[in-house]
Amino acid sequence: MNTQLTAKAAVKDTFPTMLGYIGIGIAFGVVGKAAGFSTLIIFLMSFIIYAGSAQFITVSLLAISTPILSIVLATFLVNARMILMSMTVAPFFKQESLLKNILIGTFLTDESFALGMNKQIATDHQLSFAWFNTANILSYGTWVGSTLVGALIGAFIPNPESLGLDFAIVAMFIGLLYLQVATNRQLSLALQLSLIGLTFLGIYFGMIIIPHSLLVLVITLIVCGIGVVIKHAFN
Repeated sequence: MNTQLTAKAAVKDTFPTMLGYIGIGIAFGVVGKAAGFSTLIIFLMSFIIYAGSAQFITVSLLAISTPILSIVLATFLVNARMILMSMTVAPFFKQESLLKNILIGTFLTDESFALGMNKQIATDHQLSFAWFNTANILSYGTWVGSTLVGALIGAFIPNPESLGLDFAIVAMFIGLLYLQVATNRQLSLALQLSLIGLTFLGIYFGMIIIPHSLLVLVITLIVCGIGVVIKHAFN
């Protein structure tokens, strides 16, 4: 990543993430079609809900006639981590208008958050509305378009796992994690790798006692807290 915070730079920075969205977006469209939903419904789910993992959950719950209130609650719990991410991003836009802050928060995703955190390392802790909003909108457009394509070709791909489409989002996050570790010069490599290891262990053992809908949020808070303590203890 370079140090420019323009919309043009955001296009270049976001491009690898967009490729990941294409794979998982098509997979969602195929899954939704296989579950019996129309192309229009699948499109509207991505256009309105815009929450990858929550959309997969919503489709599976609707397919078994789960009460709407339960679906809303499940979606909220799965996306509760966005509250933490939004609180982290908000300080970068203190000088921007309320409307611009709402736009950033509305279209914020795990991937655009990770991109933003990588970018601010290269720009001396600076982010611009033009850069972040462009990254968000590109991600949004790619996701919605990809799910529509997936829905249209769903009849011809009954099993998305056979094509490895289910691994697309995993591969995308591996790439983002690598960029985070490779570009971060403020934290030692040993500390970063230690926290990554703790996260893996936390997820592994947390699955035994923590509800899956809260797992990511809880482990994130715990490991971040440990990281802060270690950082201040040795700096």
